[in-house]
Amino acid sequence: MRRPALTTCSALLAAASLSACSSQLQPPDASADVSPVRVTGAAENCLNTRNIRTSHVQSDRVIDFEMTGGQVYRNTLPNRCPGLGFERAFSYDTTVGRLCNPDIIYVLRDTAGRIERGAGCGIGNFVPVDYTDGRMTD
Repeated sequence: MRRPALTTCSALLAAASLSACSSQLQPPDASADVSPVRVTGAAENCLNTRNIRTSHVQSDRVIDFEMTGGQVYRNTLPNRCPGLGFERAFSYDTTVGRLCNPDIIYVLRDTAGRIERGAGCGIGNFVPVDYTDGRMTD
């Protein structure tokens, strides 16, 4: 049986039985809101889901994954994912405990207090980064 894995969720999202998700309170998607970074290593194809501490949706195309130990990986989706930058929440399903390029994430939409799966979008490679302005978007 496929069981989704959890990154960070509010109780409301967890109650929706979608376990891999990210939810952050941020302004709607805008390029100026994407935190500037410096690449610190070679891109990786996969991340172990058990090591993902939290994720930060930066825009319709950019998600930062913070790992246990503090390393951050930026995933720039190959295409814009409609609604991702606005909702700032997503889910994914995995059977092998790894999130990989080209797995699909699904935007989670809050419709009158009901969480629904929205657009499905492929992800790209995971690039290790450091924030150049010392901040992480929350």
